[in-house]
Amino acid sequence: MAVHGPQNGDEISPELPDIIPFALQPLTRMSCELGLHIVKDTETTVLGKWERTATSWMLSVFQVTDNTVIIRITTPVGRERFYGTTYSDLDAALPSLAAAPYWEQLPN
Repeated sequence: MAVHGPQNGDEISPELPDIIPFALQPLTRMSCELGLHIVKDTETTVLGKWERTATSWMLSVFQVTDNTVIIRITTPVGRERFYGTTYSDLDAALPSLAAAPYWEQLPN
């Protein structure tokens, strides 16, 4: 049986879940195994953690290099999703998170 991937022009860009109050492009979706490995590395720095108070969604941001960050989204049932993006793109989006009424920043 043949397996077909996206054809030219048909590629679907990963997106953050709708509950996150900002969108980022470009965005790279990572496997859980790779994401966990990266965020547990001793050279990775936690930049911030937020919780959506009414639903228990969590968003954590980790700086991996000077220009690269990993976003970890944890669903209310504990599933983790990992995304990579640039620091500058995330930095431009963080005011939307700070202004969102149901998102509360947690201590690192």
